[in-house]
This record gives sequence, structure tokens and C-alpha cells, in this order.
Amino acid sequence: MAEATARYLITPDQLTIHQDRGSPMIAHGYLDHMKELDVTCSHSRPRVSNDNAFSESQFKTQKYQPDYPGRFENVGHARAWCEAYFDWYNDKHHHSGLAGFTPEQVFAERYRVVAIDKQKALDERYALNPERFVKGRPMVAMPPLSVAINPIVPNEDGSIIDDRVNFPTLRAAGYTK
Repeated sequence: MAEATARYLITPDQLTIHQDRGSPMIAHGYLDHMKELDVTCSHSRPRVSNDNAFSESQFKTQKYQPDYPGRFENVGHARAWCEAYFDWYNDKHHHSGLAGFTPEQVFAERYRVVAIDKQKALDERYALNPERFVKGRPMVAMPPLSVAINPIVPNEDGSIIDDRVNFPTLRAAGYTK
């Protein structure tokens, strides 16, 4: 994590890692290390699988892939399939939640260049046949600026308890800044 936060220039308050409440994810050493890196940890509620919406969505997307094997022959087969799948998902999959851009385009901020090209194409089509566009000149949709599962929100009095751990039982266990 230290290497990744340094490599991608992660700033304080920029990164939230949402995970289940497995032993490694709530271990004191792990949480202390995340606090040192100014990474917020968000945890699922006990026995509530839909709290981890991003993971559940990813599992469904994987299982609906035409080449999903259902069962893997061995660990090597699983690794090879997952490696190919994530390459496809990140580099070729035009995601509806990212306004039709690939995760790689958004992560590398190349979506802006792609959006300019898309807008030029839309403008050309609009100039040729404006009557086809009943809602007026089409505009390329842009991906959201941020997404969150459990965003840290202010208390009723406007104060914010910033303890880098967004789960009450962990706060009660003493994980506060």
C-alpha cells in the first residue's frame, strides 16, 4: 500500500478502501498502517453482502462473461482467466457508469482526449442532420468526478469525526485520529 500510494501520488483524504470485515481487514496492524498512509477504511456491515456493492457488481459482471468457465481447473487456470478478464475490463470495456469510457481511460485521464474526438463526431452528424436530434445539439457525457459507497458525512452539528475508519464499531475500538 505504501508503494501504491507513493506511485499514484495519493494525497490525504483521497483514497477510501471498502472491504469486508475479515480478520486481515480489521487487524490493528493493518488499520494502523492505513492511518499512517491517510487512507480511509470503510467496512461492510456484518453479514450484509450488498454493502460491498462494487465487489458484488464485479462478481456479476465476471459471471456473465461468455467465456466464464463456471469452475476453474486449478489455480493457474483461475489466475490466467482473471488476468485476461481484468485486462479486458480495464482496457476495452466501455462502462456505463463511466459514461461509456473504459476504466483505464478514466484512471489515466485519457478520457478527455477521447471525449474531444467523440464530440467532433457528434458535431459533424448534428451539422448534417440537425432534425434527427430532437433534444438539440448532443453533448458527450463525462464520467463522475468521484464515487463512494460509504462517504464520510458531517454530523448533525456540522462537525466531522475524521478517524480514517468509517465503521462505528472500529471507532469505538479506539481507531480515531
